[in-house]
Amino acid sequence: MVGMKPKDVMPSAAVKFFGAGTAACIADLVTFPLDTAKVRLQLQGESQIAEGVGALKYRGVFGTITTMVRTEGARSLYNGLVAGLQRQMSFASVRIGLYDSMKQFYTRGTESAGIVTRLMAGCTTGAMAVAFAQPTDVVKVRFQAQVRLADGERRYNGTIDAYKTIARDEGVRGLWRGCMPNITRNAIVNCAELVTYDMIKELILKYNLMTDNLPCHFTAAFGAGFCTTVVASPVDVVKTRFMNSGHGQYSSALNCAFTMLRNEGSMAFYKGFMPSFLRLGSWNIVMFVTYEQIKKGMSRTQQYWESPF
Repeated sequence: MVGMKPKDVMPSAAVKFFGAGTAACIADLVTFPLDTAKVRLQLQGESQIAEGVGALKYRGVFGTITTMVRTEGARSLYNGLVAGLQRQMSFASVRIGLYDSMKQFYTRGTESAGIVTRLMAGCTTGAMAVAFAQPTDVVKVRFQAQVRLADGERRYNGTIDAYKTIARDEGVRGLWRGCMPNITRNAIVNCAELVTYDMIKELILKYNLMTDNLPCHFTAAFGAGFCTTVVASPVDVVKTRFMNSGHGQYSSALNCAFTMLRNEGSMAFYKGFMPSFLRLGSWNIVMFVTYEQIKKGMSRTQQYWESPF
């Protein structure tokens, strides 16, 4: 990321890798109920078609959260948290932590990185992350989507049980369900999120609007969250629907998208937009602010050990 002063010690790739994963986990802990509400709203169109037009259960972000707490208990807001944290440690570490390294790779070590280079770096780390973290994303979505039945029965009894059940019933490929739409989504998200954050922060520092501190990080993260939500919502909805679908419900992600368009109209691609924005905006703020502080803290520690006097 931009903003390091010449006297600062540049954080190593390992610091960025683990720092990004840790910061993303902290952000998930804070914003997970909003993410769960987003998933329920995105899936609501399917339940309406299956149960009838009058089956509208969730209305708005806070209405969804209130309904879930009333009917399923407060713990339902954190369904899939374990898989979510597993996802962030394996996923965010790659797509965010290796972003700077990938920029340097494409620029062959030079300092200047244009918009094309940043977009290429964002697409690359986003695709790499999905390649091995997809099963954690599938399990997270399945847990967030499941509703506790009247007799207390659940679709999955735990995180490990979910991995085993999906692999047994749907094959190993079931754990990578929705991989292609997820790669598409994360290429878009990574570019919108990291590149927007990078460029907003760079402009703020270039024109001396703020110093490289918390208000600067907050502003850049908020802008990145909004841009990401606008660009990524359609792919995110398709990804959520396809990941949660039963075996054979959709023949492909494209079939899922066309089915949504035919049955629910174009606005279906923006279902859950407000919780998506609230979640992505707040997630970006918590994650980037925490990530910047971790990097600075590790840099100071490195400076101290290298020159204690």
